[in-house]
Amino acid sequence: MKNNSQAILATNQHQNKLGDTYLKFQLNQQTSAILAMTHTQEAVILPVDTITPMPNMPACILGLMNWRSRIIWTVDLPRLLNLESLDNRLRQYNVVVIKVESLILGLVVQEIKGITKFMPDEIHSPIGQVASSLVPYLQGCVAQQEEVFLVLDAQAIVNSAVLYK
Repeated sequence: MKNNSQAILATNQHQNKLGDTYLKFQLNQQTSAILAMTHTQEAVILPVDTITPMPNMPACILGLMNWRSRIIWTVDLPRLLNLESLDNRLRQYNVVVIKVESLILGLVVQEIKGITKFMPDEIHSPIGQVASSLVPYLQGCVAQQEEVFLVLDAQAIVNSAVLYK
């Protein structure tokens, strides 16, 4: 029994050395980002007409969608972050469904790129690297193969004052 526990511990330590797991995606043409898998529920591609627009909402809120028999808000994430918004002529949305505590939100991004891993010490301060308006929504930035990824803070996104106007 002791040897089995040691093997499991060694495996977990090895996996931790590979880093934390993140979902990688394009926010828009210019901006790549990652989001911790601990907050990511699912990544789905949906026809545009499956999201029901709601009147008198902030511009970044696209509307409501049915996700696994639950109705959730869907947000144009680039617009929320004051970046160039998604193309209005899209036929489908790439939606990243996140959950922070009991809050569930659909984040629409340009393209979902897959999964990646980063060590916590690879994440650096975003201050001076990105527009100051982005900083409250970030845990930091990470560089990989000449590309800089914004490390998004799911908690800050779901608690954004813009969503509650």
